[in-house]
Amino acid sequence: MKKLARFLGLLVVAAVLAVALGTLLPRPLWPAAVADPIGTSHRILVLQNPIHTDIAIPVDDDVRRRFHFLVDAGIPADVAEVRYIVFGWGGRAFYLETPTWSELKAVPVMKALTVDASAMHVDISVDIAEPHRDVAGFDIGEERFTALLDYIAASFRQGPNGAIPIESAAYSNALIGCNTWTAAALRTAGLRTGWWNPLPASLGLSMRLYN
Repeated sequence: MKKLARFLGLLVVAAVLAVALGTLLPRPLWPAAVADPIGTSHRILVLQNPIHTDIAIPVDDDVRRRFHFLVDAGIPADVAEVRYIVFGWGGRAFYLETPTWSELKAVPVMKALTVDASAMHVDISVDIAEPHRDVAGFDIGEERFTALLDYIAASFRQGPNGAIPIESAAYSNALIGCNTWTAAALRTAGLRTGWWNPLPASLGLSMRLYN
């Protein structure tokens, strides 16, 4: 029992150190040498709850055309009042078996943190209030914005007729470690994150430190 307790203690310490180093060590190590030229900018938002992060993309005509396949999947992204399309990536079991936060269960969470099939989930929003403790906004240039859209689009599983929807998804709209996906997407957009960000809190802290 003592050996087991010591092993578990060391495991906890190692996990805490890994999260701390992953947060405090920036990725990339140095800021980009050349920023996007001054001109058109797009304000993207990073949304977080205690265990998950999403990226809210401001909608314009180009974005509507780029993600028109969402309309075919039953997501009314083409409605004039929609100001943001919200994208997230994560464990399929978590999205499909968690209809509401009050129904959060241990098994889907463990799958999401370990090994599980992945899914993209998509939502729409008329407005998102800023400032807010769970919302972080970043202004990026046109080139970086296009790269971010490319990254998001490539995350959808494609079939012969476009992205493959998951029928009767319970948690938002599921179409195909969520926070590491968000971090990678943000780096594509020219922002810096921690080296490894498995938790929303660590990602949020690294974003505040390096951007």
